[in-house]
Amino acid sequence: MPEEFNMPKFGASGPVVIRSPLDVSAFINSQPTRPFAILIVLVALGGVFVDAYDFTSIGIGVVQLKQDFQLTPFEVGSITAMMAVGALFGALVGGHFTDKIGRLKMFLLDLVLLVFSAIGAALSFNLEMLLIFRLLMGIGVGLDFPVALSFIAEFMAERNKGASVNLWQATWFVAAICSGIVILPFYFAGLQDVLWRIAVGFGAVPALIVLALRYRFMNESPLWAARNVSLNEAARILEKTYHVPVTVSAPETPTASPPARSFLSLYSELFTPQYRNRTFLISIICMTQSLEYFAIGFNLPIISTQLFGSKFLFAILGSMFFNLFGIAGGASNALVTSRLGTRNIATIGYLVVVVALLSLYFSGPNAPIILEAGLIALFLLGHSFGPGSQGMTMAALSYPTRMRGLGTGWGQGMVRVGSILGFYFFPLVVHWIGFRDMTLALAIVPAAGLLTTVMVRWEPVGHDPDEHDDSLLDALPALAEDNYA
Repeated sequence: MPEEFNMPKFGASGPVVIRSPLDVSAFINSQPTRPFAILIVLVALGGVFVDAYDFTSIGIGVVQLKQDFQLTPFEVGSITAMMAVGALFGALVGGHFTDKIGRLKMFLLDLVLLVFSAIGAALSFNLEMLLIFRLLMGIGVGLDFPVALSFIAEFMAERNKGASVNLWQATWFVAAICSGIVILPFYFAGLQDVLWRIAVGFGAVPALIVLALRYRFMNESPLWAARNVSLNEAARILEKTYHVPVTVSAPETPTASPPARSFLSLYSELFTPQYRNRTFLISIICMTQSLEYFAIGFNLPIISTQLFGSKFLFAILGSMFFNLFGIAGGASNALVTSRLGTRNIATIGYLVVVVALLSLYFSGPNAPIILEAGLIALFLLGHSFGPGSQGMTMAALSYPTRMRGLGTGWGQGMVRVGSILGFYFFPLVVHWIGFRDMTLALAIVPAAGLLTTVMVRWEPVGHDPDEHDDSLLDALPALAEDNYA
């Protein structure tokens, strides 16, 4: 940043004066954590809850699903992977439109899609219909993730961004447990044959609740408005959100529309010299964490029946038990984000995951059940503490406002590439070589992630990318130094 550009100080008295988008960022970073900011984080994370519920709910009923439609291992992988294919498309396209049309519009649109697709999937009467609605559900999830994490990053002060965004991982595992809680009463009521339909269809309920909360309480991101609408609109949002008078001290001119660019050229900026190292690190973490999780974490109900017994009740209770360790890891990483940074947290988590997978393999086929269960729990603890959340957290914190949706969309796209591989990886490889040998092959994935985090030294915590955005600095008017006194 040029030496002559001095960020204004925001005191308790008098109106807030903004002269540029950087002033909007400086004001938000100067604010203490207030109740409305916590509300914004919770409502934004509500979308992540819906996303996670939709992804994990069908895993509990996969045994009944196989029986209903007489599915092969490949078709089981297709049902689970179809949602990831939709999420890949939704993330890459949605990330762009999150930056283009605004955070709030995308926030509302994706939840409408999730409500519709959850009901449609629950009512599916054949495999083809289920695949279509799972695809639509995936598109909704792919649209939601970039905008949810962008919203949190743009409403929280810099000192709290990393920890706030990192809460999404604990939210994911809370949703995974809730899918079991939803199903248990219907199981004891004797509705085992339709449990997968109940689990999937219930996803429409939290989606409707979160949609209503977003419509009622959330405003557009003031950082996005300052860059894409006008400073006056950003001032209006700040006044409404923070309840302070805001004055715009700059000639009000309509924001010029950027020149039209192709889809590929937009994403190519992620790989320019300024951003390519962080984009590479984000890509590897997102892809590897997703592959390792969806190869094991998504299939916890099946693993639970192999460990504890073939009854369906063991599938529900076992997966709920293991997901508790996911909550513990996801919550604890948020507590240490500011101190350790996302890169160090990912490195520690990868190391724990490698140890857990290798121990599962070398413990042998006759290992005590308590040891195998403990190692699965250790896997989930290390995953959720470390790489499980850090890729998307890095994506939300590593790019300036004008391309944050694009960057988080790319990260979510890489997550879905990994999940597609993981969805197919587990049913097919386990079918061919067995679960134990699969864990040895899978250990290569977190080992690759560990090597990457050691070699690529990028840390977004404590780094405001808007302050280092050359395009924004070049666009600032040539103001005299005394204007910023």
